[in-house]
Amino acid sequence: MNKSFYQYLMSERNENSYEPIAEFANNAFLDQSFPKQSTDFEEISKYLEENASYLPSMTIFDDVWQNYLLSIN
Repeated sequence: MNKSFYQYLMSERNENSYEPIAEFANNAFLDQSFPKQSTDFEEISKYLEENASYLPSMTIFDDVWQNYLLSIN
């Protein structure tokens, strides 16, 4: 079974970094409602658009999603 997007995202955490992907991961870690088990782009994208004020641009999510797909293939 493939790892969830959240599991991949957590590998990008770095509390000492100001890089957009690391900040996204750090903030998602603190987000109790993040869909942690999901592997579905649409579900996660919709959640982020509606709930993640900590994500300044959906382009960051798109970049991480592409990296996630590469990691599971």
